[in-house]
Amino acid sequence: MSPSPGPSSRVIALETHDIRFPTSRELDGSDAMNPDPDYSAAYVVLRTDAGDGHEGHGFTFTIGRGNDVQVAAIDALRNHVLGRPVADLCDDPGTLYQDLIGDSQLRWLGPEKGVMHMAIGAVVNAVWDLAARRAGKPLWQLLADAEPEWIVRQIDFRYLTDALTPEEALAILRRGREGADERRARLLERGFPAYTTSAGWLGYDDEKLTRLAAQAVADGFRQIKLKVGADLDDDIRRCRVARAVVGPDIRMAVDANQRWNVDEAIRWTKALAEFDPYWIEEPTSPDDILGHAAIRRAVAPVKVATGEHVQNRIVFKQLLQAGALDIVQIDAARVAGVNENLAILLLAAKFGVPVCPHAGGVGLCELVQHLSMFDYLAVSGTTEDRVIEYVDHLHDHFLDPVVIREGHYAAPTAPGFSAAMRPESVAEYTYPGGTFWAADPATQKGQAA
Repeated sequence: MSPSPGPSSRVIALETHDIRFPTSRELDGSDAMNPDPDYSAAYVVLRTDAGDGHEGHGFTFTIGRGNDVQVAAIDALRNHVLGRPVADLCDDPGTLYQDLIGDSQLRWLGPEKGVMHMAIGAVVNAVWDLAARRAGKPLWQLLADAEPEWIVRQIDFRYLTDALTPEEALAILRRGREGADERRARLLERGFPAYTTSAGWLGYDDEKLTRLAAQAVADGFRQIKLKVGADLDDDIRRCRVARAVVGPDIRMAVDANQRWNVDEAIRWTKALAEFDPYWIEEPTSPDDILGHAAIRRAVAPVKVATGEHVQNRIVFKQLLQAGALDIVQIDAARVAGVNENLAILLLAAKFGVPVCPHAGGVGLCELVQHLSMFDYLAVSGTTEDRVIEYVDHLHDHFLDPVVIREGHYAAPTAPGFSAAMRPESVAEYTYPGGTFWAADPATQKGQAA
């Protein structure tokens, strides 16, 4: 473990990078609402004068155009971070989280939603990465080892106490310590269950769908996911192909990416019911709580899952209170970072709803595995009906990429939040001046990536 930084050690730089990958060219990531995504990261690095070489890395995920706007939002937070004592940040990341979400003028841009809220998440996650690196632990372990009282202090309970009080959260965390050692041993031996979306992108033809679905089963995944929502006849054909390949015992989820109105979602999901979908994901607007509740009542036993675009802990609270979802899908980079996701995990535990995170993207798998593993060790205490999404591209750009073994995420062992990108990847894919984009004809013509 690294020595504690001296009392005078401070954050001396907040660096940002607009990093984009040309995934649209192979239709990787394509779905009914996003047919041509270029997976991108608004990336931030916190540097200190502590003299130990530790940095904090964080990012938020976009799909191309507008990533520069997200970077600018992170830049706007610089003065909140520069000069902060490293020891204070590492001992209590919640202080910065509270200051950022509490900035009265920045709040006006939300409040607690949208581009600025995601920027706060990128910076807050970078602080947690720094804290875990200094502690010499992967983030999941840092959180699981923490005292329940400290975890509770990291959470903003404003607007939540009608559903979850600090006392209830503390009780959940204290119960979560029971049997934690045995669970940790199982986690290190077996890992955490995963499911894959790699076979199911909407732009893939039937041959590619067939080949990748068969490979997923051979690789040990017990659940796959298909994108749906553009054309019903096409979805019926693709679901029939996938079900024939994976057989009846593999779970198959479907994801509409917010495509439908409420009545469309009900009609479409019922039309796909013959293929036994495990859940329908994002069937309508992520803001439509009552719409999700109506869909859930109408399409049961198909489950309703949502969360990757839910903007804050308050909307998650209302979705749970309204009985509007069966699966909570947290996203490590959509809300304001680890602190807010701790609140969402505890809300889900209070309501007894399993958490199956959204991942894929750029680095989202790397981040969210830590949150699910903490949930297993210290909150829910189970992996039953819990899986983390996995997509098999862009991991090679990270210094500590995810490892999948027999359909499970292996527990990370390197200190930190697994957020650091390879310097050569940053140099190559920074937009528009990185070596890849500078040599790209479309970039030279001034076209958007």
